[in-house]
Amino acid sequence: MTIRAIAVVAALLATGATYAHEPRKGPNGGTLVDAGAHHVELVAAGTEVKVFVSDAADAPLAPDGFKGTAVVLVGGKPTRVTLAPAGGFLSGTLAAPTEGPVKGAVQLTGPDGKTSQAKFN
Repeated sequence: MTIRAIAVVAALLATGATYAHEPRKGPNGGTLVDAGAHHVELVAAGTEVKVFVSDAADAPLAPDGFKGTAVVLVGGKPTRVTLAPAGGFLSGTLAAPTEGPVKGAVQLTGPDGKTSQAKFN
């Protein structure tokens, strides 16, 4: 892992966004957290990372126009994943498989150009 990727994960984890809700189980089986005006659910299974975006009322949002990056810990090491729209969510591929809840962060840029971060502990 490069120093830059480690710095990115540290910066994302250190950004202290104020969350209105505690992390909770999302409708797709992942962890759901607040990220700015959105709610973000992170699901990792095998080598696939899925990120579901919803509005403040938990209504799903189409991923079109969103782009993002996830930095997740796999085997204790930060792994950077580029996210792109795929069906009803954003998706990316890990180099090594993982299962269950993951730790890390997701940075999203919405169709309006605004950036938000979600932290998963």
